[in-house]
Order: sequence, then C-alpha cells, then structure tokens
Amino acid sequence: MARQRTRSASALALAVALVVGVLASIPIEVASIGVCNGMIGDSQSLPSRADVVQLYRTKGISAMRIYAPDPETLQALGDTGIDLIMDVGNGNLSALASDPGLAASWVQENVLAYPRVSIKYIAAGNEVEGGDTQNIVPAMTNLNAALSKASRPDVKVSTAVKMSVLASSSPPSSGVFKDAYMTEVAQLLKDTSAPLLANVYPYIAKRDTPTIDLSFALFQPSPNPVNDNGLTYTNLFDAMVDAMYTAMEQAGASAVPIVVSESGWPSAGDDLATPTNAQAYNQNLIDHVGKGTPKRAGPLETYIFAMFNENRKDGPETERNFGLFNGPDKTPVYPINFTN
Repeated sequence: MARQRTRSASALALAVALVVGVLASIPIEVASIGVCNGMIGDSQSLPSRADVVQLYRTKGISAMRIYAPDPETLQALGDTGIDLIMDVGNGNLSALASDPGLAASWVQENVLAYPRVSIKYIAAGNEVEGGDTQNIVPAMTNLNAALSKASRPDVKVSTAVKMSVLASSSPPSSGVFKDAYMTEVAQLLKDTSAPLLANVYPYIAKRDTPTIDLSFALFQPSPNPVNDNGLTYTNLFDAMVDAMYTAMEQAGASAVPIVVSESGWPSAGDDLATPTNAQAYNQNLIDHVGKGTPKRAGPLETYIFAMFNENRKDGPETERNFGLFNGPDKTPVYPINFTN
C-alpha cells in the first residue's frame, strides 16, 4: 500500500506539473491595458472598423477607447467582451448639460441600443478647457440620471482631464487642483463610485521640461530617482499619476480611483519622437501598470494612445504619429507585446 500511495502521489505531482506547464505557456491578457482607437484618418490610412476590432482580439487587447459614438465600431464590438470607454464628444457637452431629455436620448441611442457591448465608462468631455468646463458636471449629472432611469448604473460617467488641471504636480505630494470645478467633479465621482479619467503623458512633460532625465520618462534605470514623503519614484509616469491622486485627496475624494485614459509616446515628429523611444515607453508601460504606483499599489487601468497613426489630425507632426500600428495593413510601427 505504501508503494501504491507513492506511485499515486508521483503521478499526481506529474499531472499537476504538466497542467502548470501548459497554463504557463498560454498568453495571459494584461487586464489593466487598453488602447485608444482614434479615427481621424482617411480610408486609405485606417482599416475597417471590423478589422480594427479583430486586431484588438488577435493581440489580446481587452479594452478600447473611442472619442465619439461610432455605430460601425459598436456593432463590431458586440459579444467580444472588449471593455469600452466612449466619449460623448466635446461638441455635445453643452447640449447634454442643458437638456436632460437629450441626455436620455443619447443614452438610448448609444448605450441601450447596444446591449451586447461592454460599455464601461462614458467620458463627458476630453481635456475640456475655458468656459466649457462649466458644462462638465451638469452633463455628467444628466447622463447619470439617464443611466439610472434606464437601470444601467454599471456604466460609469466621468470626464477625461490632462495634467494642466493641477496647479502643482512636483513633487507628487504637492498635487492640487487649479480650479474649483475640479472639486465639483471629484465630489460627483465620489458620489457615483466612478473613476477620474486622466490623460498622462511623460513625453509632453519631458518635451516641455528638457531637464527631465529621458530614462526617468521612459521607465528606464535613472540615476536620479525622486524621493517624496517616504515614497521613491523611479519613473515620471508614477510621479504624475500620484500627483493626481494627491489632488483628489485634497478635493475630499481620496477613495476615487484613477483610470489613465491616455498615455503614449510618438514615433516621429521631433527629436524625442523616435521608434526606439516610443517602443521603450509603451512596452515598459504595459509591463509596469500591473504593479500600480508608490502611492497606490495594485493594477492601474491604463489606455495607450493610440492604436493607429492618424494622418488627418491637426497640430504638430507628432500628433499624427502616436500609433502602435500602420493602417490599413495593420503592421506594427515597432514591436509591441500585450501579453505577459
């Protein structure tokens, strides 16, 4: 009996080892990484909507952001399980803020009409500035009311902000919002259990402040880590995100999580924008965000900007070269791996 038990135990151990080996060989999706799907390009520069969604699935990308409702994309996303951030479009913000009925119609046409799509967040504005900021909270309020009435409280409403909403961001412990409307946003997010969407670009910080060490911006070993209130920062991304967390704390919304709704690095357009730097930043970002930041450990939901180069975008050449892939042939601009 003793020999029989030994053989059985050995067989069981071998079976477990084989199963573990097989599981280890299966690519695992990086659940905290999505990719923004910009569409400011002509038909010769971008794949079809269905091909785009298929590329997300092939690459194991589990989340997407789009900057306005797009029926073809929403149809293609049905039953894929790909989570979605959907912007309302800045041009619609004022109307949604002033008309609850329009907000209800928007929810009907763009959320309820697509029950097979995993719509996770609605962004009421992207990097809204100036007088239009007064429309953010009313638009969010009307959209929340429409979703509640439609029994869809699972869809969270937020707004996407850039780092300039902070009056101070360095060191991270000095983070504080510049304008009063952001305190209202923070309180509404707290009340509705929604995250703040933040666009975080170490590339822009490095471009605008040349004295920042490039390796610090690229998640590479840096000779000058930042020590702040007992926390050590080895990369610029973490420092920027934690400055935003500090600002949320100052606004009385410490429990509100942050979702990084955009982050990326261009591959052409200026001296910093090279394929080498873009590949280093984006791959290191993918590999890093599962760990969280010094202030907030744990996976940090993050969306890389962007899936494709967009040849009709305005602005400097860098704006047209943030893509991970070329269209319409879907070849990578540089090697990138979404699995670990």
